[in-house]
Amino acid sequence: MTHPPSAPAGAARGAASAPARPAVPGQVSRAAAVGAAPPPARGAWATGREVLREAATTEPGRLRILGAVLALLVLALGTVAGLEAADRAGSAEDVVGRSQPLSADAAAIYRSLADADSTAAAGFLAGILEPAESRARYDRDIATASRLLVKAAANTDGSDESAREITTLNELLPRYTGLVERARAANRQGLPLGGAYLRYANQEMTTRLLPAAERLYAAETARLHRDDDEARVWPYLALGAGALALAVLVWAQRREYRRTNRVFSRGLLAATAAAAAVLLWLSGAHALARAGLGSAQAEGQQSLQLLNEARISSLKARANENLTQVARGAVLTEDGQNDKYEVEYATGMAALTDALARATRLADDEAGRAPLAEATARAGEWRERHAAARKVGEDGDYRGALDLIIGPKDQAESKGSAGWSFDQVDAALERALAHEQEEFTRSARGAVDALTGLPLGAAALGALGALGAVLGINRRLAEYR
Repeated sequence: MTHPPSAPAGAARGAASAPARPAVPGQVSRAAAVGAAPPPARGAWATGREVLREAATTEPGRLRILGAVLALLVLALGTVAGLEAADRAGSAEDVVGRSQPLSADAAAIYRSLADADSTAAAGFLAGILEPAESRARYDRDIATASRLLVKAAANTDGSDESAREITTLNELLPRYTGLVERARAANRQGLPLGGAYLRYANQEMTTRLLPAAERLYAAETARLHRDDDEARVWPYLALGAGALALAVLVWAQRREYRRTNRVFSRGLLAATAAAAAVLLWLSGAHALARAGLGSAQAEGQQSLQLLNEARISSLKARANENLTQVARGAVLTEDGQNDKYEVEYATGMAALTDALARATRLADDEAGRAPLAEATARAGEWRERHAAARKVGEDGDYRGALDLIIGPKDQAESKGSAGWSFDQVDAALERALAHEQEEFTRSARGAVDALTGLPLGAAALGALGALGAVLGINRRLAEYR
């Protein structure tokens, strides 16, 4: 009987003596791990990238991507064009409805204060009993300045410079009117102290009130220029977006023609037409707005500034002319050689003549030139009458010189006075200002009208264009189903 060979004794002993390796808790075999563990989770970004990669490798997927890009481009064009058009329209509206009126009000504040100062001096010179007409004119000027200061304070829109000057004027105006009342009270009593009070009031006006009013006018005029510049800036971002959208739309239609041999896609043609309409409307409207604002600046804004300068100069000259009679040579220039008020009168008249000449060169129609010719003629007449009054005063006839400066009490004879000539200059300048204001408003309003409707229209066209792009691409996608 044959027996199977037995295993080596050593091997048997080794197998029997080798202890089993203890299992590690939680450990699974490699084979089990390979066969049972799920694949690692993928992030949303990786998943999206994989979907996009797979979509880009098929024509339907590429068409979907192209449709989304086209829709976004046209929609972005409408949005950007609408926003930029709204911004330009807002700046143009500010020019017409805020900046320019505030600049004009600031000039009117200066004019009212300077005229009140001149009228107070003229009333003082008239004698113990101030003429009722002179008092009424002074009160009207002060009331106008106070009203316009309240209006300006309500419309400064956070301008620190303008607010500071308005505060200064509101603080100093009651002080000035109080000094004038003291001068009047002393004059009614026949006290020479009245002249000192009036000169002090004039000093307050010329060194503090009028400079503050002039700075307010400069600040508001600077804001007018800023608004005007902002309204003129070309909408470069929208124009660039329009050019890009049109370029991509043309490329997309050319691509479809080369692939399908089909010339027209109604949806893509509609999107192209919408983008072109936005681009043409935006560029055309802005060109018209720029032209209107340019015309407003050339035909109105520059003339208004010169006319305001002329009026300010005439008021300064008139106030100093009256004060020459009040002071009677008591106030001299720093070198002590000349009458201070007479020197300042001459300076004001020189500035008036220069401003009138420059405004006349800018006037472009008879309605604008006629009042300037009148103002120039009356200014020459005023200068001659002032010279005559100076000569009479130097000859010792103070009453005669006073009649030539402020006019005799008989109003029928007052036309021969320098005061009457000044009033004619002021009235002519007021007519010229009214004409140029009308010219400015008409041209600037045309700029606002050119941009009217563009913000909403651009947004609507952008939305319609985006819809057209989607529909056009969807029509091609339907052919793959």
